[in-house]
Amino acid sequence: MSRTLTEQLEWERKKMREFETGATRDDDKDKLDFEGFLSPIVLERYAQYMHKNRVQADGKLRDSDNWQKGIPTDAYMKSKWRHFMATWVAYRYKRKGLDIEESLCAELFNTMGMLFEILKEKK
Repeated sequence: MSRTLTEQLEWERKKMREFETGATRDDDKDKLDFEGFLSPIVLERYAQYMHKNRVQADGKLRDSDNWQKGIPTDAYMKSKWRHFMATWVAYRYKRKGLDIEESLCAELFNTMGMLFEILKEKK
């Protein structure tokens, strides 16, 4: 596609992409890349962990977003440390009975919950 100098400068200013088909879109370099930043297999495993842990001690099923009702950050921090220690021991000593996937998912839950509470306070 041939452009005048003015058109080329405007094109570059807008940071446009042109595909082999001729279709165009704006540049995505300054956009969040969720597809690249996140892993579907990790998210799937985390969702399995969360679903399994929806069952409460009394046998009732809690809502999947129950944690968003609010849990104090100090509770998240103490739990993060317990699960980090389990991960560390499982990793370092390959101790039987410790499921590193479960402890990593628990760490992720506590990290995300704590971050959620911190971000919620900012709004």
